[in-house]
Amino acid sequence: MKNYLLLACLWVFTLTVQAQVTDDDDDIDYGAVELADGSMSKTFANSRILGTSPQRFVSVGWDVQAPYDMTFSPIGSFAEGTAFNDVDQATGRATYTGGFRLNANIPVISRNTLVWQMGATYWDTRYNITNIAGNASGQSVLNALNQNGIRTGGINTTIYKPLSEYQFVLVQASVDMSGDYGLGLQSEVRTSVAAMWGKRPNDRKQWAVGLSRTYRVGAMNYIPIWLYNWTAPNRKWGIEALLPARGAVRYNIDRNSMILAGFELEGQSYRLNTLSETLAAAGLAPGSLEIRRGELRPRLEYMRQLTGYFWLGVQAGYRLNFSYDADVLPGGKEFFRGFFGDQNFAMLNSIGNAPYAQITINFVSP
Repeated sequence: MKNYLLLACLWVFTLTVQAQVTDDDDDIDYGAVELADGSMSKTFANSRILGTSPQRFVSVGWDVQAPYDMTFSPIGSFAEGTAFNDVDQATGRATYTGGFRLNANIPVISRNTLVWQMGATYWDTRYNITNIAGNASGQSVLNALNQNGIRTGGINTTIYKPLSEYQFVLVQASVDMSGDYGLGLQSEVRTSVAAMWGKRPNDRKQWAVGLSRTYRVGAMNYIPIWLYNWTAPNRKWGIEALLPARGAVRYNIDRNSMILAGFELEGQSYRLNTLSETLAAAGLAPGSLEIRRGELRPRLEYMRQLTGYFWLGVQAGYRLNFSYDADVLPGGKEFFRGFFGDQNFAMLNSIGNAPYAQITINFVSP
């Protein structure tokens, strides 16, 4: 229940500070899509407000974390609330965690009556895990992570449809493949969807409410979402948020640089493909073993124009573990635990918190 209490606390905190967020299985920059000027006499709600950070059409970067400890239970069946100290533990130390990241969101249609974008994502996370010891099945998972790492890749689409001068709807969907796959890929995919209705009362404010089906905190869940974009009259300060996934307070230093202070929830459900097949053959886990990875990242980001449409992004913060437990999915079929489900976990895992840094080169909207 601790993970859900943390999510609830985060929700209350973000509502209090009105930090603006966007989601990656819900990961779209709703407030930063350019619309082409049309010749129609009727006015429609523009998808962009004044002063926001530039929309990143293509972003290439590297993410790295400081060392931390990892503790894994045996593979079995554990009810939520099981005392972790009562379980035989396997331990290891991650001396390196990091990898390459690529994000792309390209406009397909950009008119005053409709904006449609298509995008793709690829994140690679590699581990260097040392001092592995403890229970055998926990060691096998640590060794699998150490040998293969985990990665997520997928495609997404975003539709922004203005209904009038002040109202609009947003729909985003993504299909992702997450696990330890290599060139052979894998058959299991995870689908995320977000739908919102909102208003743009003026050129400096935009808000919307909706519902999201997301894997951002590891396991699949349905959560309400709230979009809030705002820029102060002096154009120096602003908020960019889609709660509870991501949020930031923005300070525009000048036209070519800015600082964003906030947080982001990251995560997915990662299938350990090769290990799942080995465990199934041994009768230990009749289904796909999936790490339900979710993390909260408080952070500071500095963005600056390099030249033309190319911007540099430098980010530093602290990675807080939200979830790293594992489930066995019979036949690879997903199930819904939600906030009140009583399905047992296949593993109870914990990883230490750690500082992190990220650098990106971004091709942005004109």
